[in-house]
Amino acid sequence: MANPVEQAKEQMQKSVEATKENFSGIRTGRANPALLNGLTVDYYGVPTPIKSVASIGVPEPRTLSITPFDASQSNAVEKAIRDSDLGGSTRRDGNVIHMTMPELTQDRRKEYVKLAKTKAEDGKVAVRNIRRKTKESIDKSVKDGDLGEDEGDRMQKDLDKVTKEISDSIDKLLESKQKEIMEI
Repeated sequence: MANPVEQAKEQMQKSVEATKENFSGIRTGRANPALLNGLTVDYYGVPTPIKSVASIGVPEPRTLSITPFDASQSNAVEKAIRDSDLGGSTRRDGNVIHMTMPELTQDRRKEYVKLAKTKAEDGKVAVRNIRRKTKESIDKSVKDGDLGEDEGDRMQKDLDKVTKEISDSIDKLLESKQKEIMEI
């Protein structure tokens, strides 16, 4: 039987990675290519992620430069960016689209901090659910006689330790993201 605590740890690490990914989409005072992750472009009638049809760069702290691989798609890419709720202004320079991000107001920063807290809590809920399922699995193994009581108790303690470590790492990610958002 594979070690359920190790399996749980792997799943919990995936929750941390998902939380990091969710954080990357939250705006800070700087331009970040990850802001465009959720955008799709109507690419010859097929909704396609923007990063699949264009290269995205950061020439200045508050500016993204988007260069479509296919020059004929410049209008579709620009429209997708303008229609998004990112709040940036766009301008064209040939086939290159420059998106300038406005300064964040203090109220907007607080909203983003609140959003980051929600995403962190979602990550922690996923971790707790993994812990609960693993605990049930360990309890069942002890009850069925596959594991001894002592071994089950040791696994429970290991599971609690891993859960705390992972939860703390999500807290650290949140703290870092909050600093990044509030930085002017």
